[in-house]
Amino acid sequence: MIEISLAPGKPHIELCDLLKVADLCESGGAAKHIIAAGHVKVDGIVDTRKRAKIKAGQMVEFQGEKIKVV
Repeated sequence: MIEISLAPGKPHIELCDLLKVADLCESGGAAKHIIAAGHVKVDGIVDTRKRAKIKAGQMVEFQGEKIKVV
């Protein structure tokens, strides 16, 4: 499991940015295509919102990898 900490003072991170920060996508554009295609789950449910606001405590899954936002 990958743990990503939110930046100080930031209440969330956008889903496309999270995949990029976690090094699961080469670029933000690639992340947006993957999300739109329905390959990403947020808290166990497929989410196609590229700019979904992911908050501390949420879990994102992509290609067998789990990312926990803290």
